[in-house]
Order: sequence, then C-alpha cells, then structure tokens
Amino acid sequence: MSIRNLDDLLAEGVSGRRVLVRADLNVPLDKQTGEITDDGRIRAVLPTLGALVQAGAKVVVCSHLGRPKGAPDPQYSLRPVAGRLGELLDAPVHFATDTVGASARTTVDALADGQVALLENLRFNKGETSKDDTERGAFADQLAAFGEAYVDDAFGAVHRKHASVHDVPARLPHVAGRLVLREVEVLSRLAGEPERPYVVVLGGSKVSDKLAVIEALLPKVDRLLIGGGMCFTFLKAQGHEVGTSLLEQEMVETCGNLLARAEGKILLPVDVVAADAFAPDAAHDTVPADGIPSHRLGLDIGPETVAGFTAALSQAKTVFWNGPMGVFEMPAFANGTRGVAEAITKTDAFTVVGGGDSAAAVRALGLDESSFGHISTGGGASLEYLEGKTLPGIAALEN
Repeated sequence: MSIRNLDDLLAEGVSGRRVLVRADLNVPLDKQTGEITDDGRIRAVLPTLGALVQAGAKVVVCSHLGRPKGAPDPQYSLRPVAGRLGELLDAPVHFATDTVGASARTTVDALADGQVALLENLRFNKGETSKDDTERGAFADQLAAFGEAYVDDAFGAVHRKHASVHDVPARLPHVAGRLVLREVEVLSRLAGEPERPYVVVLGGSKVSDKLAVIEALLPKVDRLLIGGGMCFTFLKAQGHEVGTSLLEQEMVETCGNLLARAEGKILLPVDVVAADAFAPDAAHDTVPADGIPSHRLGLDIGPETVAGFTAALSQAKTVFWNGPMGVFEMPAFANGTRGVAEAITKTDAFTVVGGGDSAAAVRALGLDESSFGHISTGGGASLEYLEGKTLPGIAALEN
C-alpha cells in the first residue's frame, strides 16, 4: 500500500496555503445540555492539526456529526466541537455556520497563517452522502475550492463513499493524516501475520453486524471470545434457552454452523448476569449460561466467564477487541466489560481496541488508554478493513 502522508506534504511547505482536513469529529452530545460527553475523537486529530498550524497552514476542518437528513438541524451542529477544539489547540477555532455557503467562504477567506476554521456539519448538505455521482461530485467541487491540498484524518469515515472522503481527494493533492496512517499500519499488522497466539474478543448486540468479520477472522485466530448481546444467539445455537435476552432467531443456524467449523476456537460465556428488565435498577443475579430463567434477560457476562476469558487472553501475543461484553453504560452490568478490558491491559500482547463502543467503554469506565497498544477511532471501518473490504477513503488516497 502506497499512500503519501502528512510529512510528505509538510516537506513541500504549507505556510500560507489552505489545507482542507477531513476529520472525524462525530462525538456524542448530551441530549439535554448539548455538551460533549466524550472528546476522544477530537483529541485524536490534534497531532495532524497541530503540525499544520505550527507549519503556518491555513487549516480548514470539515466533519460530520450524527445522521441529519441532508439539511441543517441544530441538534447536530458542530458548534460545540469548535469550542472544545479551540480549548485543546489553545487557540480560537473560527466556526462557519454553513458548509459551503457564504459563511464558509467568508470564514475561510479571513484565515491568517496558522489559524483554524471548522465548517458546519457536512451532512447538512445532501450532496455529502448522495449515491448519485453527479450530485456528490458537485458538492465535492465546492468543498475542494476551500483547499490547495487535502488531508484525510477521518479513519472513522473511510469506509463511506461520501463526497468529503471519496471525491474530494480526486480534486486536490492528497495525503493521509497522522491518525489515518497509524490506523492503517496497525490494522495491516492484524490483517497480515500477527504474532501468535492471536486472540479476538467480540461483543456488541448483533451477530449479523459481526458475521462478516467472524467469517474473515476465524481461519486466522487461535481463540475467538464472544460476549455481549450477540452471545445469546450462539447459546441458542447450542440448544440453550436464553429467556428474553437479545436473540436473532434468523441467525441461529448460521451460528451453529460457525461453532461446528470453529473446531473449539470459539469460547462462549459459561455464566451471565440476568435481570428482570433492561433498566439500571432492575433486580438481577448471576446464573449459568445454560440456565437463564424464562422471564429474564442477560445483560452482562458473569465472573466465571471473565475468569475464563482472562485465562485465554493471558497467553496471547496479539489481541483485537471490538464490542462491549454487556450494557456497560449501567454500572450493575459493566463488570464484564471492565474485567475483560483490564485482562487485555495485563497481557504482554500487542493490543488493539476496535473503536466504536469499545473505545467509548474504555473512557467511560475510567481505564488508562495508554495501557492499550492502540485504540481505533473507527469501529465500522476497522471491522471492514479486517474483513478485507476495499475502503473508499483509503482507495482514494492511494490513487
């Protein structure tokens, strides 16, 4: 894989030049206050932005946030992000109240060397996500007019064929930012010949969301540990009753086939925390995985499962983790995720957290981020990379 990177661009000189940076600033916001609840993705892009600022570039940042319907929607405004980004850069971030309109043009034109502007949410324009090449291309033309060079540092979006990710690089000299370069390096290591034993931990809600990556990883891994809501479909495939737990009935046969092909590689929970309801204060206790009461649902893996997963992880030389083990947002059902995460940090392995809810759990549970080898910013992108798919944003940088 041959991709020019930020250092190549800096070596050419960017002082006084406008550099358009596609960042992934899709951070969670509190629905009541509108405040940012996790600024991890903002901090992840700081090395790239800081290098451009120091080199005297006029930095124009663009990003999406949430899933607006192709029109302005105040609840998805990037304004709070501009404020937090300015705090982290210790310099004002000039905010444009539109993406490619009058405010954006005025804001970009007014930038001095070493200053940063943030455009409003890309997805306020339907051209960003359009499946029509002409419509998407027209929006890309407008965005590209704000830069003399393009930097993609939005790994969390490289699996999307969107204007700012796929089409703009064709219109400008383009490079990968520090974050994207690191993500590709790390995931290439996992996709190649990782040091063994190679242990993968998968959680989250649905088997259907992870089926492709399970299919891709199963021949390569030594152990595959499965928790989260998806484990109940596997338990059902083993013939166990799962009460009112999350279940994808249409995937039961598929899970049975995977278990048969896995030849013992797949390790499932032996106990779960079962509750009366999906609620933080619901009555709950730990029960065997093959003895979930009919009126209860599993919301976490149990302590025996954590111990078994810990033992499997203890010998690993490479670990990839994607998906929480339970409903970690509720303290009563966070112990499984915490226990497995702590076990990962105590190994001698090269450890990768596959973004998404896993990365959110690391921060929400107050775990030391530096104790993991790498925490990805792209859950979906990291999984698709490991599935062997062509990612539109990466392919655009290679061209």
